[in-house]
Amino acid sequence: MSEPIAELRGATITQEGRAVLENVSFALEKSEFSYLVGRTGAGKSSLLKTLYADLPLLVGSGTVAGFDLVSLPASKVPYLRRRLGIVFQDFQLLSDRSVGENLLFVLNATGWRGKARKQQRVQEVLTQVGLSGVAGRMPHRLSGGEQQRVVIARALLNEPVLLLADEPTGNLDPEVADGIMELFREINHAGTAILMATHNFQLLEKYPHRVLTCKEGQLLDSARA
Repeated sequence: MSEPIAELRGATITQEGRAVLENVSFALEKSEFSYLVGRTGAGKSSLLKTLYADLPLLVGSGTVAGFDLVSLPASKVPYLRRRLGIVFQDFQLLSDRSVGENLLFVLNATGWRGKARKQQRVQEVLTQVGLSGVAGRMPHRLSGGEQQRVVIARALLNEPVLLLADEPTGNLDPEVADGIMELFREINHAGTAILMATHNFQLLEKYPHRVLTCKEGQLLDSARA
């Protein structure tokens, strides 16, 4: 059995000094797809933030993409995040830059060299998400679904081993959400593990996968049910 892409053992997930989840233990294997569900405030976003080291892991142990979350110095957090793709509900695209410039900004920030190589990578990820012709367009000229595809393209730039998605279909109508889910399935089948927080239980029924549920301070795992 290979080492899991992400694993927590006996972890307490804290937000602003308050424990929101306790005794959290789970492992996400390479190329696995899992949902993360629970009511608003139940700890979904805090769990994701712990995995990408935005919140400290103070109790228990955890590793993500080969990095130890407990002993990870602040200087190494960017190296962890380069192994991850992070997709937010509210896009967080730079409104004063074109789609291509948004993606180049990430490549520059993560140490890519060579103009031609960077341009090629931008075109590769846009093609991967079905938006090969939009590099020169401004984000506000795109639909919500197209903007979310740009966000996913941005998350794929550094070929992540794990994609963390926080309500990626929350602002999209059902038909567009289905298209985003199909894209996630393609990414997953190509070898990237995905942990996706969602409120959309129709997606869980239509695209069944393992479900991790934040409920009353605990993390329940459908794989152990």
